[in-house]
Amino acid sequence: MSKTQQHLKDAFAGESQANRKYLAFAAQADKEGLATVAKLFRATAEAETIHAHNHLKAMGGIGSTAENLKGAISGETYEFETMYPPMLADAIAEGDKKAERAFRLANDAEKVHADLYQKYLDNLDDKAEVEFYLCTVCGYIHENEAPDSCPICKAAKKAFVNLG
Repeated sequence: MSKTQQHLKDAFAGESQANRKYLAFAAQADKEGLATVAKLFRATAEAETIHAHNHLKAMGGIGSTAENLKGAISGETYEFETMYPPMLADAIAEGDKKAERAFRLANDAEKVHADLYQKYLDNLDDKAEVEFYLCTVCGYIHENEAPDSCPICKAAKKAFVNLG
């Protein structure tokens, strides 16, 4: 990999992390009643998304929808098969209950994400509209309507948001 390609990869990762971090900071500012600061964090998060997308495009990281679905399946599968299991094991061994919960919930949700991507790859020509509901506790995604409780974290139906 060339230096420039490595720089693009590193910049994409940094900008992506900044986006997520700033959105978390915005939520905290909202909780503290600091609406203007929250707006600033959200505006900056969107700017970081623009930067990340530009870097991803420059890397040639966006393909056809079928290629993108295959890449997403690969990434999600890597996370639940390779990345999260040792992280979870270390958290358990170290007695870090917060990290253990975070890793376990993410790992379980990643399996669902990979399955959904595979389903839509297998049915790429199906143009039927589907609604997606996201569990705001663990990241589980459900089709068509929110379940009464999350199958991963057991959160109530009210924890789901409709993402369209």
